[in-house]
Amino acid sequence: MRRPLPAGPEPDFGIYLRSTPTGSVTWESVWLRWPDMWLPADRAAAREALCDAWSRASAQRVEVACRGGRGRTGTALACLAVLDGVPPRDAVAYVREHYAPRAVETPWQRAYVAAFS
Repeated sequence: MRRPLPAGPEPDFGIYLRSTPTGSVTWESVWLRWPDMWLPADRAAAREALCDAWSRASAQRVEVACRGGRGRTGTALACLAVLDGVPPRDAVAYVREHYAPRAVETPWQRAYVAAFS
């Protein structure tokens, strides 16, 4: 969330993973209380938002973001990969290869992805 939006159209939908709500955006969005280096405070709400984002992504531009873009965002992207068919045991490696080498920063984030189905 510290970086400007990438080139191209604005997102149609965003999921923002922060301890506190983000500033307003002009597109539909969901804020999930997700402290830095930890897990979502409400795992059911996180699952619902991630499933919604996954279903929208086939036809809409979806943004997933936290403050730094590695731990929480990487964890959410790994969960989206699981929803898309990547085995949970391979999802962190997949996100590290295709998104960021240090994504999914903590052991509990890795465990969250492994248990996500």
